[in-house]
Order: sequence, then C-alpha cells, then structure tokens
Amino acid sequence: MGDGVSGKTGAEDVYSSKPWLKHYDDHVPEHLEYENKTFAEKFREAAERVGDDIALIYMDNIITFKEVDRLSDRLAAYLLQIGLKPDDVVGLHALNIPANYIAMVAAQKAGCVSTGLSPLLTPHEMEHQLNDCGAKVVLTMDLLFGAIAAVADRCAFSTVIVAGTTDFMPGDFPPVQVQEIPGKTVVSFFDAIADMPEDPVLVPRSMEDTIFIMYTGGTTGPSKGAVLTQRNFMANCHQTLTWADVPGFNGEVSISAFPMFHMAGLAMAAGLLQGGMGQICVPNPRDLDFIIEAIRKHRPTSIINVPTIFFELLKKPGFRELDFSDVGYCISGAAPMPPESILEMEKVVGENKFIELYGMTETSPISISNPRYGRKKVGSVGLPYPDTEVKLTDPETDEPVPLGETGEICVRGPQVMKGYFNRPEETAHALRGGWMHTGDLGYMDEDGYFYVVDRLKDMVIVSGYKVFTRELDDELMKHPDVDMAACFGFPDPERPGSERVMAAVVLKPGIDKSEEEKERILAFLRQNVAPYKVPKVIEFYDTLPTSAVGKVLKRELKTMIRGE
Repeated sequence: MGDGVSGKTGAEDVYSSKPWLKHYDDHVPEHLEYENKTFAEKFREAAERVGDDIALIYMDNIITFKEVDRLSDRLAAYLLQIGLKPDDVVGLHALNIPANYIAMVAAQKAGCVSTGLSPLLTPHEMEHQLNDCGAKVVLTMDLLFGAIAAVADRCAFSTVIVAGTTDFMPGDFPPVQVQEIPGKTVVSFFDAIADMPEDPVLVPRSMEDTIFIMYTGGTTGPSKGAVLTQRNFMANCHQTLTWADVPGFNGEVSISAFPMFHMAGLAMAAGLLQGGMGQICVPNPRDLDFIIEAIRKHRPTSIINVPTIFFELLKKPGFRELDFSDVGYCISGAAPMPPESILEMEKVVGENKFIELYGMTETSPISISNPRYGRKKVGSVGLPYPDTEVKLTDPETDEPVPLGETGEICVRGPQVMKGYFNRPEETAHALRGGWMHTGDLGYMDEDGYFYVVDRLKDMVIVSGYKVFTRELDDELMKHPDVDMAACFGFPDPERPGSERVMAAVVLKPGIDKSEEEKERILAFLRQNVAPYKVPKVIEFYDTLPTSAVGKVLKRELKTMIRGE
C-alpha cells in the first residue's frame, strides 16, 4: 500500500514533486515558521495590542477586543467555579451572537474544549452528540432553549447558560427570563458572569492538547467528532493569514454568514479573534438584506460565504449596487461554485477578488486554495497550502493515480486532525499511512491545481451542509412500509452549486404508491433527521438496480432516472 514515502512510483513523483509551488504568490513560502502559542495565548496578545479595536459588530453595536477579553475572563472564571477541568467539553448551541464568540474564548481560557451544536439537529442527533463528547456545560440562546431542554434528561451536562438574542443590542431590552430544567442548573449569560472577577484567566495548555471537537459525517457513517489540537488549528490560522497576505492586527473587518457551529464559521471566528481582527456577526444567514446593509454600513475588507449565499446575493440589486472598493477578496467554500457564477461575482466585486478553496472539518479546515493574487483557475479549488502535501489515490488500492486522472484526495500537513473522538478504527481508516483520506474525488492538472469532481461515498451538499445518503438509506429502511431505499443528490435548479436529495423507494407488497404514502414517509424522516437532510423528492419503483450481493448500485440508479 503506497504511503507517499517508500516505493515511489512515477505516479507518486507527480505529487511529491509539488508542481503547485511554482504558482505560489511571491509572498508565500513553501514552509512556514509556527509559534508555539495556544489560541488563548494569542487572543490575550491580541487584546493587549489592539484592545480598543473592533472585535465584533452586532446589530451596529461595536464590541472591542478589550470588552471580549474582559467578559471572557469572567465567564472562564464561572466555568472554573462550577468545577470544569482541563479537557472538559463546553457545547456551543447558538447562532452568531456575541455570547457565542465570548463563550468560545472563555472555554479556551479555562482550559476546556468546545464543540458546535447545530440548531438544525433533531433531538436524536443532539442527544447523540452531547453524550458522545460528554459535554459538561451547554451555552444556548433563548430562541433555541427548547431543543436543549428536550434532551436534558438523557444527557449528563450539569449547567445550561442561556444568552439572549437582544444581549449586546443597542437599546433597552428586558433581561432574559430563564426556565428551569429538573436536575440542571440554568442561568442567564449575564447572571453567570455577574459576580465573577475580571482577573485574567489562562489555564496552561500545550500545543498537543485538544482545542475543538467538531462533529462531521467524515468519510463514512453517522456523525463523529473530529479532534483538533491547538497545533492543528493554530497552524491553519497561520497558513490562512499568510496565504491571504493578511498580517494580524491590521484593521481587517470580515463578514460571513457561516454559522459558528459549522467548522468554516468557527475557523473564521476564532482565526480573526486570535489575529486581532474584526468581524460582523450575522445571526441569520438567510437574511440577505441584513448582509447587504451591513456591507454598506461597515465596509468590510473581506466577505466569506458558502456559494449559495453568494448566488442569492447576486439576485439582489442592492448587492450589485454596493461599493466594493474596500473589499480585498471574497472567499467561497464548503461546496462548489458554478464557474458562470464566479465570473458574475467578479463583475460585481472586482476582477481577481474571488477565491475558491477546499477544506473539511478534519483539516482545521483549509488545505487547498486558489492564490490571493495569482492565477485563479475557474472550476479549480486551487493549490495546496504551505507545508501541505496532497496526492490522489485509487480508492481500491491506495496507490497514486497518474497526472490528470481522478482519485481520492489525500492530505498530509500540520492542520490534519489528531483523529475521531473515541473512534480508533475509523481514525485508523481515515488516516491511513499518515494521510487524511478525504472521501472526495478529484484530479490535478500539470500546474498543480486541484479540481473536486465527486464524493466517494455519495455525500450530497445541500446549501453547504453535508448530507450522507447512507444515513438516510438506513433511516428509510426503518419505516415499516419500505422494502428497499436509496438516496442520492441531484442539482438544485434554483441554486446552482447546491443539490437536492432524492429518495428512490421500493414499497413492501400491498402498500399503495400514493401521495399520502410519500407524506407518511417524509413525516417519519422529519422526526429522525435534520430538516436539510429530508429528501425533496420521493419516487416509488418496483425494483432498484443491485449488485450480486444485493447492494443498490446508485450510479446505475442515477443513470436509469436520468433516462426517464
């Protein structure tokens, strides 16, 4: 089995020669020097250096680094007072409101680990994640409190901190009214910190200690936690800021609709905070008018979004009329952006400003990106980061594929995760030979630019969220009327670059293929999976194409349906 070190073949030399280095921007070296400083240490440094600068802008209210530092010290003191120890997990279950950012910093200062809890999770999924990581404390918000209360009796966390949507908003709003949960301590954000000292808190951490456990479907199966170390994440921050030619403490203000419970949103939030740079909080990513007005009013220097947000913004005349002269670059990730939309974006925001990149939760998250200044190949996700090796392998043999051929994208570098939390077998499978096997299929051109063409495990991207069709297949098979099922993605006609999920279902004998039956199946799925995973289309069939061992052949199924 090829590991990129011994027994090199001609195909392996294609990648080990690193043709991408010739196309790096002049300011980007092949290797970087990394500081051995944890996130909390770097944030403290930022607060001391640019304390009066903008850290967060929330509903036009400016919160400085000095204020984030002060409030996070008090919340860290509260976490220590209630008994949290190093490596204890704090669940962050909130939209992009100030308390979420402050709690993330506080968890680091207290020596803890944070995990993002998506508001889109079903109770079953929420319970799984909270119990899997062993969260001791959950920060939620008033609008989302019911989701935590619903699973509290089946989870071991002891304390719930409730932030208000109106916390930190300009104006005079009543304090959050907390509700009780039997057997748990429930306290509002401001009550939690009310009597806490403002003395600096900095529980010692090493670079090998865990910073985040972020949940993902990974390359197979149900949700599992990717364990990212301080070294993984801080290395990726340094790689990204170097690549983007953005030194810290430079007055950068960014805006993004990526939620913090998503690795891309967390990486942006934490990356800017540790670098002493500002950001505009976007609590509702679907509120396009809010985003447009925030860009107009606060003139960010960078815009970072999932492709569907950019695509929807392009439909708005107000977006096209904005002055983008202060915007140095726009970054798109988490899903492919249609080439025609990239060209349209550059007509609006400025030539050569749109950067498509590639990453995943397991790589902290970025490993490949188009250059900041150099040639951006439309349709390509770009070149590997400094200190990052990428090769394409045959999924069956793990041997490198020749130049131009499609293979599984494998990544090796300082940003690659430590492993999956309490999943040694899945860790060993994903990190074979020291390489992160991403589960994505792609090819490399002669210049070292990479292109993503498919997902190895039939993963579907719905508005930037990963949907693993195998999980849906398994859920459908639990329905008493379903005999066989297979889910897959097809292009969303209303959102280029995004997909919809379709389910092909064979019903058990005697069950009518009716619209009422479709609704019964959809209702069943809505109870068991997050809303974005629920298929947009269900079609009934008499048979599905299968292999000799009875496995549904999804590629043949797609071809059959296209033919229809």
